[in-house]
Amino acid sequence: MDQSATNQAHRCPLCGGDNRCAMENERVTGVPQGPCWCVGATFEPGLLARLPADARGKACICSACVSRYAEGAQT
Repeated sequence: MDQSATNQAHRCPLCGGDNRCAMENERVTGVPQGPCWCVGATFEPGLLARLPADARGKACICSACVSRYAEGAQT
């Protein structure tokens, strides 16, 4: 992963907010984390299609964007 992607891994690629990724927190701090909130989340194909191509696989979508999409709101 390049340095700019590493610096942005804690940011949601859709809204720029904190994605609260437990896996990223563990990677950065070295402190074991509990299961990430996303383990129980559903990421619809339409939501994933909104990701910019250069952000795919580099940062997690935040729970707020997942919720807004599930409620039918635009992110």
